[in-house]
Amino acid sequence: MADEIDDLQLSFETLRGTEHAKNRLIEDLLGRLRRSCQELEQEKLDHDRESHFNREVQLRVKELKDELRLVKTRTERDAFILVLIDGDGMIFEDPLIQRGEIGGREAAGILWGAVRDYVQQIMPDLTSDYKIVTRVYANLKGLGDVCTRAGILDSPTIMEDFTRGFTGSKQLFDFTDVGSGKDRADDKVSELFKLFVNNSHCKHIIFGCSHDNGYARLLEDIAGQAMPSQITLLEGVPFERELAMMKSRYLFTRFDNLFRSTKINIYQQHYQQPQQIRPPTMSESQSMPQWAQSQMNSLQSLHSSGLHNGVPDGLPPAQVASPVQQPQQTGYQSPYHPSMIRTPSESTNNSIMNPLAASWATKAVSAPPAQIASPPPTPQPSTLENANKIPRNKYGQRIDPAIQYDKNEVKRVQKIHMCNVHFLRHDCPYGDDCTHDHFYKPNKNELMTLRVVARGTPCHFGSACDDIKCIYGHR
Repeated sequence: MADEIDDLQLSFETLRGTEHAKNRLIEDLLGRLRRSCQELEQEKLDHDRESHFNREVQLRVKELKDELRLVKTRTERDAFILVLIDGDGMIFEDPLIQRGEIGGREAAGILWGAVRDYVQQIMPDLTSDYKIVTRVYANLKGLGDVCTRAGILDSPTIMEDFTRGFTGSKQLFDFTDVGSGKDRADDKVSELFKLFVNNSHCKHIIFGCSHDNGYARLLEDIAGQAMPSQITLLEGVPFERELAMMKSRYLFTRFDNLFRSTKINIYQQHYQQPQQIRPPTMSESQSMPQWAQSQMNSLQSLHSSGLHNGVPDGLPPAQVASPVQQPQQTGYQSPYHPSMIRTPSESTNNSIMNPLAASWATKAVSAPPAQIASPPPTPQPSTLENANKIPRNKYGQRIDPAIQYDKNEVKRVQKIHMCNVHFLRHDCPYGDDCTHDHFYKPNKNELMTLRVVARGTPCHFGSACDDIKCIYGHR
C-alpha cells in the first residue's frame, strides 16, 4: 500500500512540474505577443510619419522642379555673349578707322556677324535669341595721336568719329574712352571680366587681350571659378608669350579683316628732303653785300666738309616744319601698351625754312636761315659705358637676367597696385595724377617681385633696347 502512495506522489510531482512548464510557456508566449503588439503599433506610427514626410518631400520636389524650370527659362530668355576688348592694343584695321563714323558702323557690323558665326560653331544648342554685348575700352586721345603720328589718320578726331559710329550702330555696343592714365583700360576690362565670368546669363566671353601678358595673371586667378569652355581668347596681334602658353587651356580664334595683326610703329616714317639749293653764280656773288659774301663762304665751307643744308651726311633727312601747329604729342611709352605713346607736350618751332629759295644768293641776302624742324623724338642711345653693362647673347640681342620668384608673392604684389615706373625707374611722368600707388613702402623682396611683374610687359624696342634703366621684358 505504501508503495502505491509513493507512486501516486511521484506521478503528482511529475504532473505538477509539467503544469509549471506549461504555465511558464504560456506566460512567455503572452509576453512575446504583448511586445509584438507594441512594436506593431510603433511601426504603424512610424509608417504614418514617413508617409506624411514623403508627401511633403514630393510636394517640395515638385515646387523646386517648377522653380528650376522657371530659372532656366529666364536664363535662356536673357542669355547673352560678352565681347570684351582692350582697345589700346586690339586696334581695328586701318581702312575701317580711316573711314571715321562710317568705318565704325562697318566695324560693328563685321564684329556682330563674326561673333554670331563663331557662337553657332561652338554652341549649336544655344537658342538663337541671345544678345551680343560688346565693350571696348581705350584711351581715345592717345590712340588717335599715335595713329596720326604713324600716318594712319590725318587727324586724331577721326578716331572719335570712328568710336561714335561704332557705339551708335548697335544698342549693346559701346566704345568707351577711359582717358589718359596708366592701366585705366586694363583695370576696367579686368573688373568687367570678373563681374560677368560667373553670371548665369552670360553664356560665353570673347576676350580680346592678345597684346598684354598682364591678362595671363587674370586668367590664372579665375581658373577655378569658370570652365575654360566659357572663354575664348580673341587674337589681334600675336599672343604674347604667357598668353600663348595658355592657348591650350582655352578656346581661341581671330576675326579676319577686323583687327590689326601688327603693332603700330611710329618710328618707321619717311621724311622729305628739303629742296636742294644751287650755289650762286660768279655774277651773283659779286653783287652780294660784304656780310652776305661772308655768310655764303661759311655755307660753302660746310658743304665741302660733308654738311648739306646744315645737316651732316649719314643722318636721316630733316623735315620742313609745317606752319600748322601739330597736336601735342607725348614721348613717354606706356608700360602697359607698348604701341601707345603718351608724351608731355612739345613746343612748336615757329621758324620755318622756305624750301622754294632759288639760289645761294637769295638765301644770303634774305633773313638768317631758319631752323629745320627735326623728326618726332626717337629714343636717345645710351652711352657706350652703359651699353656695355647690358647683358646680351652671342647675337647681340638683349637678355634679361633670371630672377627667382614665388608665384603667390607675384599675385600679392600685383594686388598692391604699386607704380612700376615710380619704384623701379623713379621717374613716373604722371606724378600726382598717376592712378597707381606711389606711397607704399616696399621692402627689398617686394621690389624684386615688382621687377618680375614689370617684365611681364614686353619692351617696345625688344632685344634691341639699349636703355640700361628699362624695366620691361626683352625676348
